[in-house]
Amino acid sequence: MAAKAGEKAQESGVFHCAKCSEKVQVKKGDKIPKCPNGHATFGRRTDEPGR
Repeated sequence: MAAKAGEKAQESGVFHCAKCSEKVQVKKGDKIPKCPNGHATFGRRTDEPGR
């Protein structure tokens, strides 16, 4: 799963930055923000409801 800041989240969950592993909580349908360190690519998602 690769996601980028600015995209709409396809599922709710915690997105993990691909460069620094910082976490961002995002709800389904919301715009994915940059990580707290300014990176824009997320390599995985955890804490998905229903999974």
